[in-house]
Amino acid sequence: MTSLETTIAKDLLAVEAVFLSPNDPFMWASGIKSPIYCDNRITISYPKVRKQIAQGLADKIKAQFPDVEVIAGAATGGVPHAAWVADILDLPMVYIRAKAKDHGKGKQIEGRIEKGQKMVIIEDLISTGGSVLGTCEAAKKEGADVLGVAAIFTYELPKGIANFEAADMPLVTLTNYSTLIEVALNSNYINTNELVLLKAWKEDPENWLK
Repeated sequence: MTSLETTIAKDLLAVEAVFLSPNDPFMWASGIKSPIYCDNRITISYPKVRKQIAQGLADKIKAQFPDVEVIAGAATGGVPHAAWVADILDLPMVYIRAKAKDHGKGKQIEGRIEKGQKMVIIEDLISTGGSVLGTCEAAKKEGADVLGVAAIFTYELPKGIANFEAADMPLVTLTNYSTLIEVALNSNYINTNELVLLKAWKEDPENWLK
């Protein structure tokens, strides 16, 4: 039986939300050379894929965070998925901006939360975790009890793992980099030499190809 991790990885490759290019890497804004480019926002245009993602996230959240009372979307990539998950779980939904508005009431969270309300934050992609962990802090300042983060995909970077551990913030994901590159190999998207390059990047992205 195909696992959810494998199914979602296949979907991300099929709809071209993920590109792998180990021999002609992409350059991230941080200056890191990367053999992978991921844009999970593309998934919202594919009903079957987005429904599978929403149901997968809902099931994982129910299993890992059964006390959840509100679903939050991290702007912008997590917002539509949070709406669909909140609908499945029949829970309130809010979304959290990257920073507070500089006009009106200066709100960072759109929607209504009660003090102490147990929240799970949905993100589409985890790299170093910096932005979503900042979102978690913003939610805590507004009075939320953040139980954890649920995401579609993680690069599994050492820095990201360390940042979540340091913040003592649980993370659940539908699929991950290790699964994705194995799926890519099995479907002949990449060859075994490229697989070696891709594995090396995950272990030490900052010094990859140096």
